[in-house]
Amino acid sequence: MAAEFLSDDFLLCNATARTLYHEHAAKMPIYDYHCHLPVEQIASDHRFENLTQAWLYGDHYKWRAMRTNGVAERFCTGDATDYDKFIKWSETVPYCLRNPLYHWTHMELRRYFGIKKLLNPDTARQVYDRCSEMLRSPEFSVRNLLRKMNVRLVCTTQGPQDSLRAHQQIRADGFEIKVHTAFRPDKALAVDDTGAFNAWVNGLEKVCDKEIADLDSYLASLQDRHNYFHEDGCRLSDYGLETAYAADYTEREVKKIFEKIRAGGEPDAAERLKFKSAMMFELVSMDAEAGWVMQLHLGALRNVNTQMLKAIGRDCGFDSIGDFEIARPLARFLDRLDQAGRLPKTILYNLNPRDNAVMGTMIGNFQDGAIAGKMQFGSGWWFLDQKDGMTEQINVLSNMGLLSRFIGMLTDSRSFLSYPRHEYFRRILCALLGDDVEAGLLPRDMRLLGKVVEDVCFNNARDYFPMELD
Repeated sequence: MAAEFLSDDFLLCNATARTLYHEHAAKMPIYDYHCHLPVEQIASDHRFENLTQAWLYGDHYKWRAMRTNGVAERFCTGDATDYDKFIKWSETVPYCLRNPLYHWTHMELRRYFGIKKLLNPDTARQVYDRCSEMLRSPEFSVRNLLRKMNVRLVCTTQGPQDSLRAHQQIRADGFEIKVHTAFRPDKALAVDDTGAFNAWVNGLEKVCDKEIADLDSYLASLQDRHNYFHEDGCRLSDYGLETAYAADYTEREVKKIFEKIRAGGEPDAAERLKFKSAMMFELVSMDAEAGWVMQLHLGALRNVNTQMLKAIGRDCGFDSIGDFEIARPLARFLDRLDQAGRLPKTILYNLNPRDNAVMGTMIGNFQDGAIAGKMQFGSGWWFLDQKDGMTEQINVLSNMGLLSRFIGMLTDSRSFLSYPRHEYFRRILCALLGDDVEAGLLPRDMRLLGKVVEDVCFNNARDYFPMELD
């Protein structure tokens, strides 16, 4: 008799791994310190009309697979009906074997809806109708979806101009799952497109209700927004950059560059790098002063398909791994902050797997001995949040740092149905530890190993971040 697909012991190939997962990992709550969930839907306790809305809207992972399978754009981001889009996804799923989407799709069907059937064109109608009916019920509102997965904290991602009204509404409602945000000021240094940058600064003027006449008033306005986020409970920042920026500059140079841009001039490559370097130092200094955690997501080559960028916009699945220089500028950036006494707790994420060892060794350069795990090598991100990527990140961290101090997995998703990714990570972690025990590489000390698993799954993140859970 064939083994059941996605059984209770999925990925757990020995008794030690099974014990670590079932008795330790599975019971731990989820501390989701980085995601892109639409917070307005949490505030309104939104209910989806159908499975397509919950599953396919905004999911560029699925869109990429569908396009690769020959599905026209109207079924991804276009005007096809929700049901027709779902049918095209169901036709694509059988071709996703060995892609993490195949595991995630069926884990999500099981964990949320109790569906064990494989999704394909033959089962699509039944799956769609059953899941859509459940999603329309109060028991499957977005807040209840979070409850079903034992989530304790969610941290969304918002820009400096966001009002944070949705977060405030959630707190006013007394929702027991804490919903915070990260401060994402990427646009504050995005001077490669001066027209978009100036429009963004004009928007900042309106939000702050003050004129931004020079660099000093610009930094003061950003500090105002940083303070506003802090007062609302924000305790971490997030920067999505190609690489770290650490060019030498003077204050006078940066002031002139800002004036040039605001006057409609185009900075050259050296000026853009100086401005970005200065802004990153100033923004992260704000983080350090406020006692925040800094996150650096490095290495994405974004929006490379010009035709599709013009047709459907940004962040629609036309991004890839970049091959930027990472090590030297990152070392200079962190060292500059450290010398100034402005290096906060830091999480480094890389997108190119060639940089795993760079990150694994870089964090060791700036551990200060005062805070356990101050510098973190973040979990596999984006194209690396799959079995091989997670395994390699865990192995590199184990070899070059302390796995026991790792703050674990995050969701980094726009979907409320994506929380089984935490289970996926936990099973992989337990499988690796179990394999080492069986090979004689680790002691069969289940108390010690169980504590490591529980800490990595939840406790370390809870203790690392200064956001309140109660």
